[in-house]
Amino acid sequence: MTDMATDIAVLGTGHYVPDRVVSNDEVGAPAGVEGEWIVRKTAIRERRWAAPDEATSDLAVHAARAALESAGITAAQLSVIVVATSTPDRPQPPTAVYVQQKLGALGAASFDVNAVCSGSMYALSVVEGMLARRGGHALVIGADVYSRILNPADRKTVVLFGDGAGAMVLGAGTGGTGARVRHVALHTFGELADLIRVPAGGSRQPPDQAVLDAGLQYFAMDGREVRRFVLEQLPQLTKQFLHEAGVVPDDIAHFVPHQANGVMLDTVIGDLSLSRATTHLTLEQYGNTGAASIPITLDTAAREGAFSRGDLILMAGFGGGMAAGLALLEW
Repeated sequence: MTDMATDIAVLGTGHYVPDRVVSNDEVGAPAGVEGEWIVRKTAIRERRWAAPDEATSDLAVHAARAALESAGITAAQLSVIVVATSTPDRPQPPTAVYVQQKLGALGAASFDVNAVCSGSMYALSVVEGMLARRGGHALVIGADVYSRILNPADRKTVVLFGDGAGAMVLGAGTGGTGARVRHVALHTFGELADLIRVPAGGSRQPPDQAVLDAGLQYFAMDGREVRRFVLEQLPQLTKQFLHEAGVVPDDIAHFVPHQANGVMLDTVIGDLSLSRATTHLTLEQYGNTGAASIPITLDTAAREGAFSRGDLILMAGFGGGMAAGLALLEW
C-alpha cells in the first residue's frame, strides 16, 4: 500500500523520555546476563523506564507539547490527533482521547493506531491522506511504555526495550516550510503474526489467574525469526520503495530506522546501499522504544541541526504484525 506525494509536510517535531535511567546491569541481573553481554548483542547501554504514575498518554503529551512548540501552532489548531501505540493506557478508550483532553485540543478527532513498532509510519500515512483531502493540522505521536509488559527473566526481550514518545505536527507545507512528505509505503506479512506477540489479555485469551501464572501477559518474541524477517525483507522493500519514489539510494542523505537492535541494524544497513546517508541512532541511550523510536530519533537529529534544506530523509519502521512502514521526507 502506498500514498503518493502531496504538499503535506512535517512542520515540527518533539520527543520525551522518562527521567528514570535503567542500566544494563540493572535490567540484566534478573535475566541472568551481564551488562557487557547486552552491549555485545544489542549495542544498547541504557534505557528509560516510566515512573509508576506515568502512563503512555503522559509521555505522549510531553512529546506533543514539544512538537507543537516546534511547529509554532497551538493545540486548538489541531484537527486530528493519532497516537501510534501497542501499550495503551487502557484497552479502551483510545489513548489519543486522553492526549486530546490533556492538551485541550477539543476540536481534534482523536484515535489510536496499532502497528506495533511500525506504528508511527502507519499513523503518518493515515494523517497525510486525511490532510490532503481536508486540510488542517494533525498531530502524530508514537508512544510506548514497554516496561509494563516485559518479563524480567526473559533476556530475549527485557534487555531491549525502553519507554518514550515522539511526535510530529503535520500540515500544508506552503512556502517551502517543513519537511515535505514525498512518499509513504506500508506492508503487512500476516502469516508471520505470531513472531511478536502478547499472548493473553484480549478477547482470544482474557486475563485470569491461569494466564498470570503462565506469564502470558508478557511481551514475547521469536528473536531469531524476527532478525531473519528484517534482513530478508527490509533491503528489498527499501529498494522497491525508492524506485516508487523516483529516487536512487545515493539521493538519500539521512536514514532514520526503527531502533530495534544496533547489532542487527549494522548488518542490514550494509545491504541497503545507502552509501551517502548518515544513519541516526538513539538506541544506545534509549533502547527500543517501539512506535516512538523513529519520531524520537528524527526529533533528536533535527534539534542537533543534522538536516539541511533539500535533504532527503528515509524513515523505516518494522516489527510486530509482521509489519513494515517506510516514509520519505524532503527537509
